Amino acid sequence: MIGLDRLCYGSFIDGDERKEGRTELEVFNPYNNEVVGSMFCATAQDVKDAIDTAHRVFQDTMKTLSAHKRSDILRRTADLLEATTEKFARILSLEAGKPIRESRGEVARAVQVLRFASEAAKSVHGEQIPMDSAVGGECQIGITKRVPLGVVVAITPFNFPLNLVLHKVAPAIAAGNTVVLKPAEKTPFSPVMLYQLFEEAGLPKGALNIVMGPGQELVEPLVTNPKVKRVTFTGSGTVGWKINDMAKRKKVTLELGSNAPNIIFEDADLDVSVNAIVMGGFSYAGQTCVSAQRIYVHENVYDRFVEKLVAKVKALKIGDPLDESTDVGPMITEDAAQRAELWIKEAISQGATVLTGGNRNNAMLEPTVMENVTPEMKVVCLEVFAPIVSVMPFSTESEVITFANDTDLGLHAGVFTSDINKAMRIADAIETGGVWINEVSTRRYDHIPYGGVKNSGIGKEGVKYAIEEMTDTKFIGIKLY
Repeated sequence: MIGLDRLCYGSFIDGDERKEGRTELEVFNPYNNEVVGSMFCATAQDVKDAIDTAHRVFQDTMKTLSAHKRSDILRRTADLLEATTEKFARILSLEAGKPIRESRGEVARAVQVLRFASEAAKSVHGEQIPMDSAVGGECQIGITKRVPLGVVVAITPFNFPLNLVLHKVAPAIAAGNTVVLKPAEKTPFSPVMLYQLFEEAGLPKGALNIVMGPGQELVEPLVTNPKVKRVTFTGSGTVGWKINDMAKRKKVTLELGSNAPNIIFEDADLDVSVNAIVMGGFSYAGQTCVSAQRIYVHENVYDRFVEKLVAKVKALKIGDPLDESTDVGPMITEDAAQRAELWIKEAISQGATVLTGGNRNNAMLEPTVMENVTPEMKVVCLEVFAPIVSVMPFSTESEVITFANDTDLGLHAGVFTSDINKAMRIADAIETGGVWINEVSTRRYDHIPYGGVKNSGIGKEGVKYAIEEMTDTKFIGIKLY
């Protein structure tokens, strides 16, 4: 069993930890509100020093570090992480309140991200351009190469504090950049433990720096510093678009929220659909940006689907994240659970019905299924980010397309049907960054392009695609004599 010693970390800049004289913030276990540990918040000078360090190390080391060496560092980090899976999984459950089985799954995915990045580091290449396609281009050679940008600022959320950090840090290192990371203040410990693995794996000192503290104090000096060449952020739309404004002419990737539609047609396998929606709506207490939220079910199978869904949801076990049998743990804070509870009560006052769940105990909110909802209710039109799904009937294909697109968000969607022609029509018609057929919107693999449209963000993650966004294309032309 991994020990429960109190954790205590400061910021890490140029290989040194900074604690002394800095404000201390405690980090709490969302399940029982016990103190997991403390972090010491970075100052404005710490932020500047971290960026200056990352800039210097990029110029002196990382921009010329060979691809095979970057690949080796990433591979060794993956091996070290895999060997300490249980330690990381336990920390994730303690700081994030994530059920231990899901925590182990996050560690496994993080290992995979590192291995994808290790492979991709050796495949960052350009192309040869046929110069004689243009008049006057005879006896000339044109090539492009991908070159790293420099300092990347990564700002990450609480819900996947290991894997979403790596979706930013691993591609940046694979491409030859340096990183200043600001992890979520609610879940700072797994990112620091990851930093220590990178250090052990041989990452040059100062190539990765961590600044601890609340975003309200650190985001602006991070984003506006002229030495920063790219900002990559995952989190709320409100914060993300403010960052986009702050960044001005910098390159920005924003992975923001959604209210994912999932459509069940009358020819779908209802058992497959129900199982997928239960997984997609209630994993990590619904605190994922592609969580299944709006469930549209054809009227001919609506009653049967709802009956099966409610029975499955009622069978979910809520409780201690460290209990191997727990399916749903707490939300990240009691405030977050209270907000979700208020949305449920507001929807009820407007005519909605709770079929199961809806009750709260501190940060624990029961998995909740609602019907008789309307498009203007918050549980439908906003990102609920809680274990709440709303089920709505539809009658025609065109009608459900209108329902699905009636939002200013668009990250992922799910479509369940046995008719591939219909599935492809719907996939083309839905305004989201990605569509799953016969799979729930929540599904994400770490090498696929991942990102939203509308107010759900700009840019793409997924290792290969993140590397493309963290490099520039440089043209080199040669005139032959």
